[in-house]
Amino acid sequence: MRTRCESWICLFSVSLLSGFAQQNRPASRSITLDVAVTDKAGKPVAGLQQKDFTLLDNKQPQKILSFQAVGGGAAPAGPPVEVILVVDEVNTPFTGVAIVREQIEKFLGQNGGALALPVSVALLDDSGKIVRTPVSRDGKTLIADVDQADFGLRTIRKSVTGIFGAEDQQQISLQGLGQLADYETARPGRKLVVWISPGWPLFFGLSMQLSSQDQQGIFSSVVGLSDVMRRARITLYNIDPVGATQSEMHMSDYEQFFKGVKKPGQAVLADLGLQPLAYRTGGRIFEESNDLAAEIATCVLDGTAYYVLGFDGLPADGPNEYHELEIKIDKPKLTVRTRSGYYAQP
Repeated sequence: MRTRCESWICLFSVSLLSGFAQQNRPASRSITLDVAVTDKAGKPVAGLQQKDFTLLDNKQPQKILSFQAVGGGAAPAGPPVEVILVVDEVNTPFTGVAIVREQIEKFLGQNGGALALPVSVALLDDSGKIVRTPVSRDGKTLIADVDQADFGLRTIRKSVTGIFGAEDQQQISLQGLGQLADYETARPGRKLVVWISPGWPLFFGLSMQLSSQDQQGIFSSVVGLSDVMRRARITLYNIDPVGATQSEMHMSDYEQFFKGVKKPGQAVLADLGLQPLAYRTGGRIFEESNDLAAEIATCVLDGTAYYVLGFDGLPADGPNEYHELEIKIDKPKLTVRTRSGYYAQP
């Protein structure tokens, strides 16, 4: 007999897929990649040219059709990159939410409230909806908006505990991320989404037998989230507000799920974890410090100088064919981060 958890996996995956994964796909195969290049100290590297980059699609070199250097003294073009700070009230302990709020206000108040990039603060609560402040480069205005926000007690852990409570948390979390990404597809420019959360539960340490139908549903959700975040130009970051000494999950727990999911038979729940999703967008994961304000500032640095590459994706032999991406730079001792892959269509 199937467990309640197994039934939910399938139902939720189908629900998530129907929300945005089955939207009409763009006819064009044009793909835009936002590429961060950093030095050994983690600082953005400006001044590179198109000839310094090599783009590989499934290990095959592809022609870079467009190239733009953003920031670092380069002339601005198009809409500015935007930073979205997400307070995850669903998965963060109540006392932790207060700390997150204090640290966000500390970040917003630096430099007299003069922000390097436009910022908004979003809240994910038990309703499954994300509410946001208006976008602003005035940190003091944003602090006032955050002070007026409703950071109330959650109902999930009060009404339901154990694995079924974890189900609710996972479902709300993924719905919130999907909702945010879906909304951002209609808005131009790059978005740095900094999701402040220990990550949602149920993915790690839970062993269950998945049916082929379950795996197909999980795979469809992975494809849907990958596509919608790519089209929205979202780079996802994760900051664990609990800190390294108290966190129940560490890099070794989820790095095995960083690689792209190539087919349904490989899909597991952990492929939809916050940390693997962040890694696959070219974002970063922070779990070793309690100085959240400094970690937010590090994420924002990615938006001060980066590169935008455009190319035509290859046609697939079948639907949802995974293509691995790699970018190499003809410069020593530099680190490159971008999306790890995309799903091509025939």
